[in-house]
Amino acid sequence: MPLINVIRGETMPVAPLNVRTPIVKLPIWLVVVWEIVKAVAWLVTTYVRHGYATLPITLLTALYVVHGWQALAALLGGITVTATSWAFAHRASWLRFGWWPILARVRRLVYRRRWMAAMVTAKLSISYDKRTIIPEIARVRCRAGCDEVTVRMVTGQIPDDFAKASERLAHTFGVRQVKAMPGPTYATVVLVLMRGDALHDTVPPLPVPYLPDFTALPIAVQEDGELYRLRLFGTQVLIVGATGSGKGSVIWSIVRALAGGVTAGVVELWGLDPKGGMELGIGRPLFAKFASRDFAEMAALIEQAAATAQQRAARLAGRTRQHTPTEDEPLIVLVIDELANLTAYLAERQLKDRIKAALGIVLTQGRAVGVHVVAAIQDPRKEVLPARGLFPTRIGLRLSEPAEVDMVLGDGMRDRGALCDRIPQTQPGTGYVVLEGDPTPMRVRHTYCDDDTVRDMADLYGEPVGGAA
Repeated sequence: MPLINVIRGETMPVAPLNVRTPIVKLPIWLVVVWEIVKAVAWLVTTYVRHGYATLPITLLTALYVVHGWQALAALLGGITVTATSWAFAHRASWLRFGWWPILARVRRLVYRRRWMAAMVTAKLSISYDKRTIIPEIARVRCRAGCDEVTVRMVTGQIPDDFAKASERLAHTFGVRQVKAMPGPTYATVVLVLMRGDALHDTVPPLPVPYLPDFTALPIAVQEDGELYRLRLFGTQVLIVGATGSGKGSVIWSIVRALAGGVTAGVVELWGLDPKGGMELGIGRPLFAKFASRDFAEMAALIEQAAATAQQRAARLAGRTRQHTPTEDEPLIVLVIDELANLTAYLAERQLKDRIKAALGIVLTQGRAVGVHVVAAIQDPRKEVLPARGLFPTRIGLRLSEPAEVDMVLGDGMRDRGALCDRIPQTQPGTGYVVLEGDPTPMRVRHTYCDDDTVRDMADLYGEPVGGAA
């Protein structure tokens, strides 16, 4: 409504308030100087920020101007010869201090070019106060086959947010896989961008240790090229995988790592093969006790292991919390192929109840007294294996469904990179494990022992037997 002014009883409209924008006149030379200062400041800031590239260019240019192209060519040739000699003389230090840092600088520029689009399309950007805030790249490190990008998260984000978007990020940056793990500080996350595939080829059998280290049994190769060493002390091992996923490779990799202890007398392998000995029978001489056809015998064998665990626990109570294997009291390892045949598919209810009861005792009481279980199974559901939660160490091979990944490795493991359902059938023995102290699953490939290798190992490290049970 227009404003009304009352004067002498008459109403008159009031003119609207007229506000003029003040105009400040500046001399042209001041505007030019200001723009020049801004340009110089931008150049200096860029020069300092990218000093790893701008400083060498400046020095090389100065050398060329002062001493000519001959001096420049001599310097570059000397650097090339020195770098090549260093690479051939000590490749490890050359990669660590020479090549990887240079490559990391180049990769950082590549990631920065696509970073904004990646964060927005992966829904990792935050809209606040009419602004779009994105996580920032703090550091890039290069290693063999992968890049580690440390990212400063936006307030309110957690590493799991990046884990859930890992597949989108992998396609955005054109890498095989992206894994997200907590960073060195609470406000950071480390994105591991896997470029190559060190596990594409079959892993040959590893050398047999003279005496096994039960805290670090070499059984596989990690995707970073390092050996994966299984800690057997204080744990029970469950191997889960679909048909043809390579469960036999895991079993024989573990047996091979323990074979030296069998010869030394500090390890006893007890084999249970409900499939009639098709898997374990070929290595029969390695097993001190073996059952493959009689389910009653298998139940008795598990009950014997449970009784041994209880006897050792009673004797060691109050003396020690971890059994030390000796020739008089060796480490006992029950190797069970296809455990579901004993816990779910067995028709005789009485035998099934005996096996479940004895197996529960071994799984709960055997870890500290040197009675361990290494079991393989195809179906990880609770109704098939009620004691699934009693296996602290689980190895997930190729699985049929995405939901099975979290059943095997734990909640959220598929989001963190354990894509067991996407392992190709052409890579048997490949799977994911959760390393101690690291919530991010590690992709590994276990060694492959063919029939001849198993026979030779059994003949060399086992005891001759008259026949299989």
